[in-house]
Amino acid sequence: MSQIDTPIRPRLNVFEAAWVITRRDFVAVLFSRAFLFFLIGPLFPVLIGGLAGSIGGQVQRNAVSIEIGLALSAEDNAAMITAADALRPQLRGLVPELRVIDEASADSNFDAREYLDQRRGNYAAILTGSLTAPQLVGTQGQVDRWKGPIELIAATASGAAPARFPQASSEVVASSAASERTNRIRTAQAAQMVLFLLTMLLGGMVLSNLAEEKGNKIIEILAAALPMDAVFMGKLFAMLGVSFVGIAVWFTVGWGFWAIAEDAIVTVTQTNFRDLPGPAVGWPMFLALGLVYFTMAYLLLGSLFLTIGAMASSVREVQTMSMPVTMLQLMVFFLSAANIGQTGTPLELTSIAFPLSSPFAMLARAALEDTLWTHALALVWQGIAVILLVKGGSLLFRKRVMKSGGAGRVKKGWFGRRAPATLEPAE
Repeated sequence: MSQIDTPIRPRLNVFEAAWVITRRDFVAVLFSRAFLFFLIGPLFPVLIGGLAGSIGGQVQRNAVSIEIGLALSAEDNAAMITAADALRPQLRGLVPELRVIDEASADSNFDAREYLDQRRGNYAAILTGSLTAPQLVGTQGQVDRWKGPIELIAATASGAAPARFPQASSEVVASSAASERTNRIRTAQAAQMVLFLLTMLLGGMVLSNLAEEKGNKIIEILAAALPMDAVFMGKLFAMLGVSFVGIAVWFTVGWGFWAIAEDAIVTVTQTNFRDLPGPAVGWPMFLALGLVYFTMAYLLLGSLFLTIGAMASSVREVQTMSMPVTMLQLMVFFLSAANIGQTGTPLELTSIAFPLSSPFAMLARAALEDTLWTHALALVWQGIAVILLVKGGSLLFRKRVMKSGGAGRVKKGWFGRRAPATLEPAE
């Protein structure tokens, strides 16, 4: 009995195989027409939402009038307007715009109530009478709102109030403890929302990619040639790289739109984005942690989607089975959002320990607390969870799909790498 020695070509290890799959899927998706439409798709809702907000804000500003009509004598009308202009710098937002009603000047029998009932003009109320005995005509809400300012303007116009008001000195502080924490909570909420939207928007690419390759049997060829763990991991990182490309494109477009229409955006949103409250760890570290936590959130969700794709036998079944995971992710987001500001409580620690909610909870903690070592521990735990989910998904795939392969004497290590085959000695 002799032994036949046959040279065996060494197999790729798990990292080399994962790199092959990552490079293959990344290039295939990035240079496809579908990816171009995927990039353009989210820009249309943002553009439509911005236009709708602008139009809605303009309509609201036109609909909610703060003009008071003046139906006094010509001298009293001029005195009221002069007094209002003098008081407006001291009482910002509390002094209404005063407009002389031409019909009142031409008609000595002018009736303010009838004028308002006829819906003529665009006045919140009409002032009649005289400076010493003004009468404000309007609805109860408008009268209650403008009665005090009108009385002050009339008193100033008639000389009952001082012509020059004393100037109060002021001392401004940068922030207080309460306002600083409130602002950081706003930053944490905004960061969680952005992280959730990006994860849910981009995570579906992993599911669609695996479902397509299961339908045309490519995944079975890959599984027969490479370790299944490497295939799963390669697909995850390929889609992650594609997601980074998409985020970079959207960020560039958003930055360009902001540079062109900054004034219009600030007018619509009434928010100065240059004065966003700073997180506890500082903006550079916060943005770096946001990028890392997006990576972990995407890998965690993507590994779940890969497991779903391994269990499903059709695209319809994939869509049906992905719905519970999507709802679970939504509940996880609500859980993390509810724990903002409750640092150290059992519920907040539970959301950190649960892998799917851990990136969201830790990103919020970065906005509120400046401790960094907790993020290192959280990232290690999230990485372990990704490995476990990928391992579980690949094992499930081998059991449900690759039933005919791997039986017998084939040995596999922890990452599913098969040992080189050996020939039985000839009899």
